[in-house]
Amino acid sequence: MLTISEFGRRAGLSQKALRLYDVSGLLAPAQVDPANGYRWYDETQLERARRISVMRQLDIPLTTIAEILEGTDEEALIRLGRWWAAEEATTAARRATLGYLRDRLSRSGTTGLAPRPVLTRDVPATKIASIREDTDQQSLIGVIVTCTDEIVSYLQGAGAAATVGSWVIYHGAVTPEGEATVEVCVPFDGLVDPSGRIGIRVEPAHREAYCTITMDECAYPRIMLAYDLVQDFVRASGVPEAGPPREVYRPDCHLLPRDEPAVDIALPVLERTL
Repeated sequence: MLTISEFGRRAGLSQKALRLYDVSGLLAPAQVDPANGYRWYDETQLERARRISVMRQLDIPLTTIAEILEGTDEEALIRLGRWWAAEEATTAARRATLGYLRDRLSRSGTTGLAPRPVLTRDVPATKIASIREDTDQQSLIGVIVTCTDEIVSYLQGAGAAATVGSWVIYHGAVTPEGEATVEVCVPFDGLVDPSGRIGIRVEPAHREAYCTITMDECAYPRIMLAYDLVQDFVRASGVPEAGPPREVYRPDCHLLPRDEPAVDIALPVLERTL
């Protein structure tokens, strides 16, 4: 048996850390003297302690460490890989956010995107099934996918046919820090009644300005550059906005090559030639 000081020295952990891991249930002593409260550790606990020490150097949260160490080494490898993939995704998102901020601060006259036109088009009145839900940026993609699948399944069960494409209307600013309402819309043909949170309505005919981006460009915050491009175009044209912005998705856009046109960033405007 090893005292807490000897065990900590051999494991590379401080006594304070060992007491914390005991309280959290991550690494309890093999024995605790009932008379004086001294903690004693077994040599067989050294490997677990060293693994904890290394993972703490990676800033892995204690709860995640507990999950990683639960089960076999093979399961631990899988959990560790998932955690690291999430960390890399977070780092990539932060790098993209930094690039967007630098572009906004420099205002160098470039859009931060490869050159592309902003066009206008007339959109006819369209019958849609839709779901409104509040979400933040982190949950946005999941909300869009879940709501779209729910709507399409309902339409199919009701004997209606979803037509080409879908879109999401942003009734507020969705950010990592705050929620806003989004409306997931699926156009369809047929007669369908509202059901639960699925509403049925007609999207009015309107004119909109838009530009097209790829799936690679669709990630936040890079996608905000496309919104800026469209809004700058509309403001420069002197035509008032006539509705909230939206993302219009091409059919099966997630299956398209990442560098091919997939999504239109659109903003309704008053019907006047731009």
